[in-house]
Amino acid sequence: MIRLATIGTSAITSSLLDALTKVEGVSFVGTLSRDAERAAAFTAKHHGTRPFASLDELTACIDVDAVYIGSPNALHCPQALACIAGGKHVLVEKPFCANARQARKVFAAAEAAGVVALEAIRPLHDPAFHALKDAIAELGAVRRATLRFGKYSSRYDEILAGRRTNIFDCAMASGSLMDIGVYTVEPLIELFGTPQRVCASAALLDEQTRELTGGALDGAGVIMASYPGMVATLHHSKITNDLASSQIEGELGTLTIEGISAPSAARLDLRVASTNGDAVVYSSAQTSTRAIELPRADNTMAYELADFAQAIEAVRAGMRPIEAPAGTFGSIGHFRDVTLASLALMDEARRQTGVSFPADGGEDVEAGTGLGAGSDFDASADADAIVDADAIAPQGR
Repeated sequence: MIRLATIGTSAITSSLLDALTKVEGVSFVGTLSRDAERAAAFTAKHHGTRPFASLDELTACIDVDAVYIGSPNALHCPQALACIAGGKHVLVEKPFCANARQARKVFAAAEAAGVVALEAIRPLHDPAFHALKDAIAELGAVRRATLRFGKYSSRYDEILAGRRTNIFDCAMASGSLMDIGVYTVEPLIELFGTPQRVCASAALLDEQTRELTGGALDGAGVIMASYPGMVATLHHSKITNDLASSQIEGELGTLTIEGISAPSAARLDLRVASTNGDAVVYSSAQTSTRAIELPRADNTMAYELADFAQAIEAVRAGMRPIEAPAGTFGSIGHFRDVTLASLALMDEARRQTGVSFPADGGEDVEAGTGLGAGSDFDASADADAIVDADAIAPQGR
């Protein structure tokens, strides 16, 4: 049995604990909140037995094997490091850290301690998303991809009313790209690998809000990512609702996706093929349409939690954490590489759009050091980076 504690009492933590009821071999111990009464109430609501009043108390608890970290983004790194130092496995809510430098530090600490560190990024563990990966093989050479996720945040109303909120706060490493855009960035990296070039633009919140947000912060944005023979655009927003579908376009057809963060429906529109002698000819005017059957789940967080548990059991059996299988779709090492490449891309996008966080240490975010807008993109710009581009090679192309 894996005894799990959580940090945070937000809706995402509640959703994770609801998913826990569908995962065998994991039990809930209790939660940590800076408000002891809230921690006790949240723990009781979810049938835990021991709330925690401090991080030190949690990390020292011998009745906890693993910790889910669902706190604000800026706290992920220090809390993960503290849990790892206490010998705990960590499942860290997306984005894994505020930047790639922090993420490398956490992964290195986990490897040294012999524990599992995994980002809780739902689509990468969702069989529905991987059914889309299989469908891409029918598209022929992929030439363009458009991944979109935009959802108006009620917390934006707080900003408009002149009130501070963690959801729009540089000190919390938040904003549209970090909270919403990550759901387009990580699927892009999983599907097509690391791009050669990125060019980003953002709609920053109005200047009069910066006393509340602690600096320039993105409300919406677009990233263009270039690959050999292919281009992708990523659209994200927390201040508008994006009602358009995501698309992946190949020379033989187009895959249309509803809900990139949790795919709910998809269809293939393929050019009709015919024979002309020994040659296969594809029509430029006629297409056939087929719905893609996607697996469905009431709570897709169950997939990431089950994969996390599988990796922990493999480590308990003597396997190195980085080699441990984490479900059907990859090892801990694979998911680490996707996380690092994704954060490097987001670091560069923030550098280009002028969004910086205190967690960046007052320096250029690392992936962007020395890079200009639209320049070659290097996910391993730092000599100590541990991103293996081959490990996240393009699929279905």
